[in-house]
Amino acid sequence: MKLFNYSYEDTIIHRLSGLTKLLCFMMLTGIVMYTYDIRIFAFILIFSFTILRIAHISIKSLRLIFIYVGIFLAINFVLSFVFDPNFGPKTYGSSTVIFPIAGRYVVTREQLFYQVSKLFKYSSVIPLGILFLFTTDPSEFASSLNAIFIPYKITYAVALTLRHFPDVQKEYTTISKAQQARGLDISRRTSFRHRFGNAVATMVPLIFSSLARIDVITNAMHLRGFSKHSRRTWYTFRPLKSVDFIALAICLMTVAGAIGVAVFVNHGRFYNPFN
Repeated sequence: MKLFNYSYEDTIIHRLSGLTKLLCFMMLTGIVMYTYDIRIFAFILIFSFTILRIAHISIKSLRLIFIYVGIFLAINFVLSFVFDPNFGPKTYGSSTVIFPIAGRYVVTREQLFYQVSKLFKYSSVIPLGILFLFTTDPSEFASSLNAIFIPYKITYAVALTLRHFPDVQKEYTTISKAQQARGLDISRRTSFRHRFGNAVATMVPLIFSSLARIDVITNAMHLRGFSKHSRRTWYTFRPLKSVDFIALAICLMTVAGAIGVAVFVNHGRFYNPFN
């Protein structure tokens, strides 16, 4: 499995401009960050997974990503309750006790609903980010950014960053196998302390190899006259087409609908089913 790696498929999602995908990602992420309506989160989550299927991105291939995200969400769920177990009742203006734990730690319907909504809030953003990374050619995305007057030095740095992710993962796999061949065990058969120490021993060569790669790339760009001129041409530039405008219109309607629900139905950021 390759994480954060662009791979071309002949789908309508891959044929969209990188600028279109960036704008859609920003609009949908922005509305997710603004509102606290679990219905909107559920809609965007279903919409995102549908687009993943259309883009031929296998859910099974993303298992490791979802495991790490699940661990993060579980920790966040617990810590939200530990630090403020009464945020839900204060937000929704009511308190329906399910069962007490100890002292101020009381499980209420309002707190549980708030934390489940927060869980959906973070979960709905993950597929959008995966979709953007897996379906956007870094060079084409850089050319799209340059087309909206972002300096090409910045856009080129973005393209190099996106291309660097799979190389780092490949290098980590190579170094990890070499270290294991020398006897460094990072499997579950050994203790956590030894695994952590062996993992650090793997990360140190990775850092130095990344620094060496940066130096090589910098020298290559310098020899090719990078930044000598104020403008550059792009081989991968893709102009906006009708399908791009349709995608932008769909995202705009989704954002407008979510804002309308927040303003005219919820009368605020939070959806309150306890009124």
